[in-house]
Order: sequence, then C-alpha cells, then structure tokens
Amino acid sequence: MVNRIKIVLAQMEFNYAAVDHNIRVAGEAIKKAAELGNDLVLLPELWASGYDLKNWRKYATPLNQGTFLLMKNLSKRHNIAIGCSLLELRNGQGFNTFVFWDKFGDALGVYRKIHRFRLLDEEKWLEAGDRLETVDTQWGKIGLATCYDLRFPEVFRPYAISGVHLVLLVAEWPERRIDHWSKLLQARAIENQFYVAAVNKVGSSMGVKLGGRSMVVDPWGNPIVAGDSEPNLLMAEIDLSTTENAREAIPVLLDRRPDAYRV
Repeated sequence: MVNRIKIVLAQMEFNYAAVDHNIRVAGEAIKKAAELGNDLVLLPELWASGYDLKNWRKYATPLNQGTFLLMKNLSKRHNIAIGCSLLELRNGQGFNTFVFWDKFGDALGVYRKIHRFRLLDEEKWLEAGDRLETVDTQWGKIGLATCYDLRFPEVFRPYAISGVHLVLLVAEWPERRIDHWSKLLQARAIENQFYVAAVNKVGSSMGVKLGGRSMVVDPWGNPIVAGDSEPNLLMAEIDLSTTENAREAIPVLLDRRPDAYRV
C-alpha cells in the first residue's frame, strides 16, 4: 500500500444548469491538478448541473454515458484519479451518484447518495441509495460520502471499523450553515481517527450563496488545508499511516461497546 497521496480539492464556482460551461471549468481544473503532479482531484456535488432537480432527466445518464464517460476519459488522458457526483439514470430512476475513477479510467467505486436533502426537495425527484461504498485503491481502502451525509455519524463509523483511512466527501453546502460544515468535518475525522477530504462549491445556486471552505482534515481534527469562499485549487499531501498512529495513541475503536448501545 502507498501511504502518501496528493489530493486536489477543486473548489470551483459552477453555473447553475450550464453544463457545457461547467464541463470546461472542470476540465481545466483536472488538467491543472494533473500537471502539478497530484494523484487525485475531487469536484463538488452535482457540479455539472447543480440542483436543477425538477429537470433531472435532462442531465442524467447511465454510468457509461454522458458526463460520466467524459470523466472516465479525462482520468485516462491526464493520468489522475477523479471523484465527483453527477445525476445518474438507472432503471428509469434518478440518483445523485458519486463515482471514483482511477488514473486508468476504471470506476472503482459507485456510491448513490443515501440521505436526500429535503430542504431542496431531493427526495421528490431522486431515489436514495441503500448502501455505503468503499474503494480499494493503491492507497488502501477509501470511503465515499455526499454532502448531507456529513450530518449522519452512522455513515462514517462503519468506514472506520472496516479499515478506511480516508473518506472523500463532495458537497454543495450553503454559506449560512458553513460553521456546521467545518465543525462536522473535524468531528467526523476526530471520532473515527481518519482523514476526511471534502470539497464544496462557491458562488451561488438558486439565489443561495454557497460556502466553500473545502478542507482536508487529519485524524486529530487538524485542517491540513482549508479554503475560503473564493474559487481555488486546494492541494494537500497526506500520509495515511497517521491514522494508525492516532488509533494506537487513543484506541477508541478497540474500546467500543456495541452490545451496550441500546436504549
């Protein structure tokens, strides 16, 4: 297993429902991330379309078509792993789907968002996923999560128990609740003693200002890199062996008492 990984959080401003424009912005970010020698680039949640969910059929495609196929090809062309969420058409239904492609263009992980955000009517238009997803990579096992999932610690503890050292999270999180975002990212990292790399949008969507503050948090809860509210490519090199150091120093996972967790 390779312990060190160079991650780019593409904290970009994407235009609502403007797919062609957003694809150009994403392509430039991916190209630059690769040129700078990074291993992985994360794009925000639903970066291509935004939350234009009532028109989801306009954007959604199966995993081997449309923007999914474009991401696959870009990962191969630039020799870099890519993680992002897009609208997926599956069995006639729509899903908010986070895919992880390796640098060869292989889709190693597919996570369909479990927790739909009712404040944006996500449950009215999209179906919910029904399982968590881990990705077996050269850096070990990686967990995937999307935006609202951050408020559910139940998502993250199974990842820790299964040996995950890094969780990737993509989001479209508003500025008005950005303090929750920052605190929850640190909490998820601290309580599970793993890295969390999270990318958020900036700009606005449907009149709501988005918060940015994308960050990589280490297993002790320390932000290694943190953005502000402006577009930026945030780069961090992390050493995944740090998770074992944290777990040995404070053996929280060994001291769990699942048999007693009932009311």
